[in-house]
Amino acid sequence: MGFSQDMDDEYEKLFRRLNPPRVVIDNESCKNATVVRVDSANRHGTLLEVVQVLTDLNLMITKAYISSDGGCFVFQSLGPESCFVSSMRSVGVKPSMDHTAIELTGSDRPGLLSEVCAVLTHLKCNVVNAEVWTHNTRAAAVMQVTDEETGFEITDPKRVSKIKELLCNVLKGSNKYKRAKTGVSLGVTHTERRLHQMMFADRDYERADDEVLNEKQRPNVSVVNWYDKDYSVVTIRSKDRPKLLFDTVCTLTDMEYVVFHANIDAEGPEAYQEYYIRHIDGSPVKSDAERQRVIQCLEAAIERRVSEGLKLELCTTDRIGLLSDVTRIFRENSLTVARAEVTTRDGKAINTFYVGDASGYPVDAKTIDSIRQVIGQTILKVKGSPEELKPVSQESPTRFLFGGLFKSRSFVNFGLIRSDS
Repeated sequence: MGFSQDMDDEYEKLFRRLNPPRVVIDNESCKNATVVRVDSANRHGTLLEVVQVLTDLNLMITKAYISSDGGCFVFQSLGPESCFVSSMRSVGVKPSMDHTAIELTGSDRPGLLSEVCAVLTHLKCNVVNAEVWTHNTRAAAVMQVTDEETGFEITDPKRVSKIKELLCNVLKGSNKYKRAKTGVSLGVTHTERRLHQMMFADRDYERADDEVLNEKQRPNVSVVNWYDKDYSVVTIRSKDRPKLLFDTVCTLTDMEYVVFHANIDAEGPEAYQEYYIRHIDGSPVKSDAERQRVIQCLEAAIERRVSEGLKLELCTTDRIGLLSDVTRIFRENSLTVARAEVTTRDGKAINTFYVGDASGYPVDAKTIDSIRQVIGQTILKVKGSPEELKPVSQESPTRFLFGGLFKSRSFVNFGLIRSDS
């Protein structure tokens, strides 16, 4: 059995060497976009890899058409010439062993991020990059930390174990029966991909029976079977926003569905996505329970990145304990963090927070003014419309990105626009 699998793997490697990916970039066919066509051997996950590359290049796709014809993947996209200034080597997380990756999942509550950051500071860990998502009472975070003294990764097993233990206690809070999970690794990971996987594994797509939902804000997802072709057809209508396609394809891939054909259109404020899928075992959706699960998981994938809250951006010289101090000030002023993006570049901290009032009321302008006076008016800025100090959805004024995949030879046509947000 193992010998057969090894032979299959070697055959796949040989096939890829004999049929390397072909990429064509065309700036002549469309006046306001670049056409990108990718033709390669296809396998499960190919579509996600292509979409991930485009997402990491900060590109947006306004149209996409995907079709497979027997074993290969073809990709085409549209976007301005400046879209491809960046080297492909800069895509995603660069292989590096200069930090330790900490993964956290647990129940969300006011002040949770502040408590996590305080523990890390106490343990002499410096947070250099982090992304935090909350959805449906659940929270997930991927944090890249370094040793305060050395500035490099933390390798001492006892210290790593202590970090995991204390952070797990924080995530559980006063209820020891709450679900909480911590993980520490030195490997390279794609942060947003991991966040999707972590929240999916934590079943954040499950809703309470008595939960009141805003139907206008929910994406419209339907799944029907096309019995003549043994496909299940997934149709999604939602507000367009950055990274919409990545979020959708990431979830379909993690649920082990293969996209054979797809049609994407986001030339207006609403995005339309249509996927012809089968499970990796070759079957369409088999039951109503499976259909409902696909719908719930796709809704959750789209909702996770839509942060309701006031957007605050902090830019200052990085220092040990900075994130802990800032989030403590938020907590002391009754602000909760719905989502956060923490980045350090060349000694500068560039942090974005989506905050709301802990009581559920609109954020008070006086509270924000007081916080900015403490942190620094030029250091902490309100992004978007300063006069609208109330919960708002994170939306992009421009259109965004999509993609597609197939089981054999595939064709994908994308319209790409660089995102400046």
